[in-house]
Amino acid sequence: MKALVYHGPGERQWEDKPDPAIEHPTDAVVRITHTTICGTDLHILKGDVPSCEPGRTLGHEGVGVIESVGEGVATLKPGDQVLIACITSCGRCDYCKQGMYSHCRDGGWILGHRIDGTQAESVRIPHADNSLYKLPEGLDPESAVMLSDILPTGHEIGALNGEVGLGDTVAIVGSGPIGLAALLTARFYSPARIIMIDPDENRLATARQLGATDTISKDPVDTIMEMTGGEGVDVAMEAVGIPETFDTCQRIVRAGGHIANIGVHGTSVDLQIQDLWIQNVTIRTGLVNTNTIPVLMRILESGGVDAQSLITHHFRLDEIEKAYDVFGDAANQKAIKMILTA
Repeated sequence: MKALVYHGPGERQWEDKPDPAIEHPTDAVVRITHTTICGTDLHILKGDVPSCEPGRTLGHEGVGVIESVGEGVATLKPGDQVLIACITSCGRCDYCKQGMYSHCRDGGWILGHRIDGTQAESVRIPHADNSLYKLPEGLDPESAVMLSDILPTGHEIGALNGEVGLGDTVAIVGSGPIGLAALLTARFYSPARIIMIDPDENRLATARQLGATDTISKDPVDTIMEMTGGEGVDVAMEAVGIPETFDTCQRIVRAGGHIANIGVHGTSVDLQIQDLWIQNVTIRTGLVNTNTIPVLMRILESGGVDAQSLITHHFRLDEIEKAYDVFGDAANQKAIKMILTA
């Protein structure tokens, strides 16, 4: 089969690899029909994730059709159309029983990281019963790809970790795919204002279409303080993964507020603890667990969230290297999420 293979920082190649096969009784092999590229994949290519070794097939999102299952798989069969969760979970260990699938003793974020991932013609999925979700009949598979990672990440690590509540003022620093997913899912909790911050006017225009009440392209700290009468925001979400955007969150959160760090950080940040300790500020970080995929799938199926609006580009799977170039130049290409189809 063909796969997109990581060969060290800055190096990737669409090349031949052996077909995946069942290795454990709980495995399934899935033929990929739809996949995408995540900002985390770009972090890997930058060298921000040294635990991802050269030779790895990238990708942790996708929809496909089951080709084969191990004898221990109970709820799935060949021919089922399934959503692939970005987090692999056994469902049995102590962390899984707490709903912390991201720290599964035999899983977590391993696809496209510690085992071969979904940017390929086929992929092996461990613990298939708990890591794959049958797609409801009629659900658009392109929209469903957004359930693999960005929608549960925006929901769990943004809206839930930030404890967004009725009438809150929320600021999301970064209007890329994850920031926009956080916007879509924060709206479930009826905040009074959602302020999107990004230097890219195209992404801010998309944010306004998706329900942002305010957008800011420059001088975010001064602008936020002016907008809030010097108080700051109830919830500040960091959705980029660089020190500057985390610092913005520290400087705009109000007393008693919450900072929800969603971004993937490859370098340290300067924590302003001397200012924050007295403000009763809560800071939460996290890796998505994906345990809210079932409820998000029901919301998507009923039309309660417009995931299709996040998709800006389409490519064939064998055009994935071109897709990476476009996604890596997102501001000029006006790219948010792209769908690659087999």
